[in-house]
Amino acid sequence: MRKIIISSTTSALFAATSLPAFAQSSVTLYGIVDEAIRYQTNAGPGGKDQVSMTSGPETHSRWGLKGSEDLGDGWSAVFHLENGFEAFNGQLHVPDTLFSRQAYVGLSNTTWGSLTFGRQYAPAYDTLGDIFDPLTVGNYWQNSWPYNGIGGYLEVNNSVKYQGTFHNLAIDALYGFGNQSGALGLGATYAVELTYTYGPAMLNAGFQQVSVPTSATGTSVGTSVGSAINGAKINFLHISAAYQITHEIRLLAGWLHGQDQTGLTDGNMQQAGAPTLKGASPNRIDDTYYVGANWKVIEPLLFTFAYYYGHARNAERLDGSLGTGVNQSATILAEYSFSKQSEVYAITDWSRGTGAFAADYPGGVDSAGVPSNTIGRTNQLGVAIGLRKMF
Repeated sequence: MRKIIISSTTSALFAATSLPAFAQSSVTLYGIVDEAIRYQTNAGPGGKDQVSMTSGPETHSRWGLKGSEDLGDGWSAVFHLENGFEAFNGQLHVPDTLFSRQAYVGLSNTTWGSLTFGRQYAPAYDTLGDIFDPLTVGNYWQNSWPYNGIGGYLEVNNSVKYQGTFHNLAIDALYGFGNQSGALGLGATYAVELTYTYGPAMLNAGFQQVSVPTSATGTSVGTSVGSAINGAKINFLHISAAYQITHEIRLLAGWLHGQDQTGLTDGNMQQAGAPTLKGASPNRIDDTYYVGANWKVIEPLLFTFAYYYGHARNAERLDGSLGTGVNQSATILAEYSFSKQSEVYAITDWSRGTGAFAADYPGGVDSAGVPSNTIGRTNQLGVAIGLRKMF
């Protein structure tokens, strides 16, 4: 990715004077514009198909500024601002939030790591999005549904974050302040990730807990919809692995476990146009397993394969009862790079939900809007082509 760097050395500007030189600082402007045309089967009630312009399957459009000032002795002052937007209509990805992805300032040391403060990615997003998830926590429901129960908590407000690497072990830990008077833990987020690298192999384990109040405004979870029970917990645990077989082939696998006591996951799991649920589960539990691979066929051509299998317990069904459900999805993504900054891609994906997962598909209701588990519309096939430009 080519970067535009604005740098200054005060000593050069004031070379004619006897003033001491200050350390060098720099600011980098970067971004991605990603756009796709997508065809989706069973995208609406009654099994209606859809053709649309949308974001790409992996990288959402964004722009950002990040900077560093050398303070000497291995120390630097750093900041990062990152905005998410919709290229197809120019709107902010999160309404009324300019820097919805990241907005933080902090200190970094070449030996001891970094300590940063502000709105930041949750450690799980750092590791799964950058390393272990084959589709980098994707954009389409069909390749990101395992995270929908926790998706609103992968960017954390009011957070203090530490990242450091010691020999083969990387540590990524975060605490998000709840900002609630008289209740230290209410609205707070706790998260930690440990990643161990040994030669071509990487192993990762992480945990995140969010205490969601009835009103989430001002808390670590921002303006997310509050819990029906004040302070109910959402827990997220995962174990992930990656192995670089050759320079061209990389294998990935993992297990994600989520428990939600807020009643929010049932609704958060649903696609747009899915049937309205009659209630919500007070203790939904999800276990998702995935395998995937990245294969660089030739230097400009990269293939990604991913398969996800999810099993839900105590989940809301279309008839209002609680029960189990299974969701599966498979994706093949091909990316062809014209350069380091520009590429075209094509993706095809398939998904199918049964049991409680039928409630997450628009085809879970017939053309008259009547819920049904048996009309055979709780599966989807998607195809998209797109262009990604980085700067």
